[in-house]
Amino acid sequence: MYQKVVDQLNELGIPFQIVEHEPVLTTEQADRFIEGIEGVRTKTMFLTNKKKRNFYLVIIDDAKRLDMDVFKEIVEENRIKMASAETLNDKMMLLPGTVSPFGLLNNRDKDIQVYFDQEIVSEERMCFHPNTNEKTIFVNTEDLFTFLKEIGYEPHVIQL
Repeated sequence: MYQKVVDQLNELGIPFQIVEHEPVLTTEQADRFIEGIEGVRTKTMFLTNKKKRNFYLVIIDDAKRLDMDVFKEIVEENRIKMASAETLNDKMMLLPGTVSPFGLLNNRDKDIQVYFDQEIVSEERMCFHPNTNEKTIFVNTEDLFTFLKEIGYEPHVIQL
């Protein structure tokens, strides 16, 4: 899964920086290994509606809490919740703790909408797990948006 990310970034000519570390399950744990490296720390959440027909990837600053009520109004849903581990595996072939925009490479149905909190898109670089929780990847925000568009996703920037 990680190699797929590296191959796609290289194919697109997108530079990135990788930090290898022991497996981590939270952004707080990962921060120990990437302290001092420039780039906004992100939290990526995979959400779905009540009927599990609509899927959303929401990227915010890792220190921020997502207000589900605000988000459900933005996407005009009655109910939004975290997707189950089973749905995450089905849609992006990922395990909990490894969710990132790079998992979209595995979304065969291209049915996940991508949302970024406006607060972080002005940052020069962002970091994520590249489909594994044993590495953290840093990529320029502009390049990340290019990556998403090249693989068939339109990133939406919203105020959360």
